[in-house]
Amino acid sequence: MPVDYCLDTNVLLYGFSSAARDKAKAQVAREWIRRDDWGVTVQILQEFYVNAVRAPGRLGHADLIAMIEEIAGSRPVVAIDMPIMRHALQLKSRYGITYWDAAVLAGAHRLGASILVSEDLAHRQDYGGVRVLNPFATA
Repeated sequence: MPVDYCLDTNVLLYGFSSAARDKAKAQVAREWIRRDDWGVTVQILQEFYVNAVRAPGRLGHADLIAMIEEIAGSRPVVAIDMPIMRHALQLKSRYGITYWDAAVLAGAHRLGASILVSEDLAHRQDYGGVRVLNPFATA
């Protein structure tokens, strides 16, 4: 199950967005989604569903279920269990981040991912062995 990368919710959202304002980010996100070396957590899939179903030009419930099932059937997916929650609470305390961000990082760690691909946390920051890579940041 170990993967190189964990893709965060925002990468999935941009990757499946058809909004004109998201065009540049969508292209970058789709390049990441096409790769074979990533996984996600159930939390990330939940956030993807909740945000995508509310987004302007949103996808329908059935389409989102199909996308989630495709991801879950082709990529490693980790559920948030008590060991991950405990790890997340430690990360929250240590780095002063939200519990939800810490849970994503702890889930990425469980996946074996050394990199979380996300725009939500500090670019290039290492959080207990998982480094954040903002795919939309200019070098």
